[in-house]
Amino acid sequence: MTVELAKVKNDTDVVHPVGGHIDWNESFYFNVYDRDKDICAFMRIGLKPNRWEKNMFCYLMMPDGTTIGVKDIASYDGPTLTAAGLRYRKLVPNKEWLLDFSGTMRRAVGGTVEKKNVALSLKFEGKNDVYDYALSKVADKETFSLIAAAEHVEQFGKLSGELTLDGQRTAISGLGERDHAWGVGDWVAPTIWIWLSCQFSEEFAFNLTKLIVDQRVVDAGFIYNDGKNEPIVRAEVVTEYAQGGGPDKLKVWLTNDQGKVYEVQGEVFRTAKLPFISGLERNIPIMFETLAKFTHGEAVGYGIAEYLIRLK
Repeated sequence: MTVELAKVKNDTDVVHPVGGHIDWNESFYFNVYDRDKDICAFMRIGLKPNRWEKNMFCYLMMPDGTTIGVKDIASYDGPTLTAAGLRYRKLVPNKEWLLDFSGTMRRAVGGTVEKKNVALSLKFEGKNDVYDYALSKVADKETFSLIAAAEHVEQFGKLSGELTLDGQRTAISGLGERDHAWGVGDWVAPTIWIWLSCQFSEEFAFNLTKLIVDQRVVDAGFIYNDGKNEPIVRAEVVTEYAQGGGPDKLKVWLTNDQGKVYEVQGEVFRTAKLPFISGLERNIPIMFETLAKFTHGEAVGYGIAEYLIRLK
């Protein structure tokens, strides 16, 4: 996919004109969890044309508790959504994508590292209208835009396809989330960055970004309920941390733009720890990409609880 003018009104699914800042970037992220197979996949392509690079990761959290994945930096070869074996293709603007990975991943088992041949092919179909974080009416817009990129949209959907691992094929079907952001973002500025996505069903889901920077707090996201996106204008998150430093249990209160409060509880049962590299000379954060089970009353859902924590 290359830079193009939007052919559909309000089409956000384009690679945008590049800004002048050295750290201008455009990021495309997807995740999926197959409840029956107990397999989670998450992946990202990030374009940093002013640094002449693309970065990517693609990870699998498996039923045996192991994580298989790859994280790489490739030379920038133009505004296409391909990097180190990972490729995205847009089918329908704001609605459908094809995601493919083919290559070698690594699995750490004890003190050894095994190489795995992986082919992953998924189709994403959006279930809600693309949500623009601007609808959350963030009070501290300057802080948010400097940290989380100037523009940011989210959408949840259904994903289906196939995973081939060392020649063994497994059909994949589940719900997940996609995230698209572009502009200048400083991921190492927050003391804590929390990004949650949960799908209870095709009719009920939520997404939240919560940033804590010094004494400033920024909340944004949506709750999808009764066939529409409800903007999140305020959120409270109480986290119990595991011994390794990542999240273990969560209590979340989400307030929509009409004052309705949704209470959600989460419990992490898979954890992937991703190295995070920054050219800035300050404490380097650790990214925990965790899979969690969420409950809201009798509703049960699953999704990603991503914590980017800058250690003191």
